[in-house]
Amino acid sequence: MASHPVSGDPLPPPRHRGAARTVPRPAHTAPGPTMGRVTDLAAFTALLTPEGQTLLAALRDYDPAQELAVASRLRREHPAELVTAALGQARLRQRAVAKFGAEDAYRMYFTPNGVEQSTRASVGAYRAERMRELGVRSVADLCGGIGGDAIAFARAGISVLAVDRDPPTVEAARANAEALGLTDLIEVRCADVTEIDTSPYDAVFVDPARRGGRGRIFDPEAYSPPLSWAVQAARGAPHAALKIAPGVPHEAVPEDAEAEWISDGGDVKEAVLWFGTDPGSVRATLLPARTSLWTATPLPDPAVRPVGRYLYEPDGAVIRAHLVAEVARELDGGLIDETIAYVTADGLMPTPYATAYEITDEIPFNLKKLKALLREREVGTLTVKKRGSAVEPEELRRRIKPKGKNSATVFLTRVAGAPTMLIGHPVRHPANDPASPQAR
Repeated sequence: MASHPVSGDPLPPPRHRGAARTVPRPAHTAPGPTMGRVTDLAAFTALLTPEGQTLLAALRDYDPAQELAVASRLRREHPAELVTAALGQARLRQRAVAKFGAEDAYRMYFTPNGVEQSTRASVGAYRAERMRELGVRSVADLCGGIGGDAIAFARAGISVLAVDRDPPTVEAARANAEALGLTDLIEVRCADVTEIDTSPYDAVFVDPARRGGRGRIFDPEAYSPPLSWAVQAARGAPHAALKIAPGVPHEAVPEDAEAEWISDGGDVKEAVLWFGTDPGSVRATLLPARTSLWTATPLPDPAVRPVGRYLYEPDGAVIRAHLVAEVARELDGGLIDETIAYVTADGLMPTPYATAYEITDEIPFNLKKLKALLREREVGTLTVKKRGSAVEPEELRRRIKPKGKNSATVFLTRVAGAPTMLIGHPVRHPANDPASPQAR
């Protein structure tokens, strides 16, 4: 398996960009999920009754570890099926807080797949705002799921047709639009996405299912619907956005699409193929700051140079977008190894696209020497990062047993092909520090 010429991780895809396959395959939405233990529409509908609402309100802060006792108590006063449904929904709401925030999550309705696959609210809001800036006023949201993206579009003032073929999921989406007061802008329809006429809409949004019975699906043509179908649907609209996995091979990106990788709080969340924007361009967007690094012509990989005083760790969206060279040029830096996405430089420069570390030591890989050095410096708080190393951070901590009042960061990596340990600590450039006068 090839490694990316910058990151060194398995299968970060090459820079070559070719057209995606356009042979149509039968498109379909994700297989119908159950709603926790809610297995039919009647059970879900019961949650919308006054009795069901009372149960959900009572279960807002319940402890799942006490579920058996809670269920036994509630079943004395409520039907067993309704209690089971409410408990399942309460668990899903607790999980959804991380994506939607407590205020929305405890008013919304979810399926297990909906919690797992729905877009994080901050990412959905960014994407919806970009649609609004393109002049989009109506969008066909195909494979709409429980309505997370439809909610983001509606809150941006865009009217939405949200389509999914799974009846319980559709009912959850309808309930979510009503619970959040967005029914004037969101129409939910239970249908096969291939049967939808999208011509009346300014834009098309497709979020194919990327999970199957065996877990995540990595082949874009195994998405449901496949990427080639989604691309054809996108080309028929003035604007379109296709949500795909961030690990998509760059050669699967159509030449007439813009490819954008989005991270939120440093975690890469998704990639989006945009149509009707900047064909052939590449973008890395960092949330919550909404800062984007964009290019129509990616630079060649940077040269390898000796480790300088500072090491820069590019954001994951920058790495996935193959824009490490652009960051290196901005920092007047180079790579520590031709296969590793760490940039080194002699100066500390402001950049939102990478985290800076001051390097104090560079030593060949030797755990005994590392343990002695950290003990001498009384390092008790140890952050371990790896790129291009087979050693797991937890295993290294177990063997080192750090103890002391100080902290340090250890990079397990390669420098010019040799296994190396770099020791340092994170630093902030004053221009990146909101509290600094230079940042004002």
